[in-house]
Amino acid sequence: MRSHLLNDTTAEQYRRSVTDGVERVAAKLAATERPFTGITVDTLSPRIDEIDLDQPLHDTGAVLDELEDVYLRDAIYFHHPRYLAHLNCPVVIPAVLGEAVLSAVNSSLDTWDQSAGGTLIERKLIDWTTERIGLGPAADGVFTSGGTQSNLQALLLAREEAKSNSLAKLRIFASEVSHFSVKKSAKLLGLDQDAVVSIPVDHDKRMQTVALARELERCARDGLVPMAVVATAGTTDFGSIDPLPEIAELCEQFGTWMHVDAAYGCGLLASLKHRDRISGIERADSVTVDYHKSFFQPVSSSAVLVRDAATLRHATYHAEYLNPRRMVEERIPNQVDKSLQTTRRFDALKLWMTLRTMGADGIGQLFDEVCDLAQEGWRLIAADPRFDVVVRPSLSTLVFRCIPAAVTDPAEIDRANLYARKALFASGDAIVAGTKVGGRHYLKFTLLNPETQASDIAAVLDLIAGHAEQYLGESLDRAS
Repeated sequence: MRSHLLNDTTAEQYRRSVTDGVERVAAKLAATERPFTGITVDTLSPRIDEIDLDQPLHDTGAVLDELEDVYLRDAIYFHHPRYLAHLNCPVVIPAVLGEAVLSAVNSSLDTWDQSAGGTLIERKLIDWTTERIGLGPAADGVFTSGGTQSNLQALLLAREEAKSNSLAKLRIFASEVSHFSVKKSAKLLGLDQDAVVSIPVDHDKRMQTVALARELERCARDGLVPMAVVATAGTTDFGSIDPLPEIAELCEQFGTWMHVDAAYGCGLLASLKHRDRISGIERADSVTVDYHKSFFQPVSSSAVLVRDAATLRHATYHAEYLNPRRMVEERIPNQVDKSLQTTRRFDALKLWMTLRTMGADGIGQLFDEVCDLAQEGWRLIAADPRFDVVVRPSLSTLVFRCIPAAVTDPAEIDRANLYARKALFASGDAIVAGTKVGGRHYLKFTLLNPETQASDIAAVLDLIAGHAEQYLGESLDRAS
């Protein structure tokens, strides 16, 4: 079995095996005509269930053949221009190359003696990002597994900086359309069930600062502690960006930690045209960025950034076998000193390879393209009497629903939209997401693929309308 270990004696086998895998994936990408085959759980599950993991195939070629049947054939391919569902981006080739390198070398980014140059590359990228944000010379941060972990760590720091002797008194303020990880983080941090105060949004789905001010005043009046305000720069459903400068003013006035969840909107940091949309982010105490959303990186690639590096001490623990305190005095850079994780992948390499190959402008141009496409898509939907669109996009998300002309019952319209989404997914012709607005079911395009064209959006709208009409026709037939 030693023949399967990657080392100096198996380098050629490694080359052949990986090349075979790459060639198969490349062939699949080249031949993919739809984002999904439409396979059902009931059809795919037996294929997986019948595999006996205690009976290996002993040959990577045979394993790849099997993988074609249980995964590659029916995978959902985000690179396809009619994948329009979630915050999944097509990935750039330099980042995929970085993924291959980091997996093979397998550095762990917790300590210097496990990563060396990897540590310095990650730190350089953190500095680059904080400079793009404008957090100042004392800023720092660390890569994480994703936005949920980044938000959790930011709110952990905010909790400790609040210096309250009663967790029951701590309050977090976030808009009603903020990410669910804010409430999840509050629970994990031991806060009360009502610790997260939901702030209403305006017509554009942006936090209402008048309402925020009112709640902050009430918090002070009731003897509670305003632990943090979470402003969102790119909500998951609407791509809406909260009024960051006004929120920053209120946070300063009330002595409250300002966290900006820019997991989605961080692509604007590289934008050539729309950077001003996140003006005010430089005043944050902490920021979440997800490179694997709008920097076109493979999952996972995220970071949490802070204005004051000293606040990261709240996540620091020293273990004699790993990062003893004396290493701080010896100026040995251990990234575990800043992280909630111990063993951690060298995900920063993917972004490094991307920037060194394409440059920030190259990333920004791609993100600008999808933002501009969303505006074109909004105009298409707004002009189409078959649909109702919720809000003009700030980034690249469109929330809408089909409104059949012959139907007035909102519940029936809900069912028609749910059916249309399900039928579209089953066909494999396109994939769209869904959400609720005002208690009603809506559909969602998340546009993160620069290869998607307005013609794709128009074609998918026609498919949705067709499925909705089919459902309503069948519904009338059943009722008659």
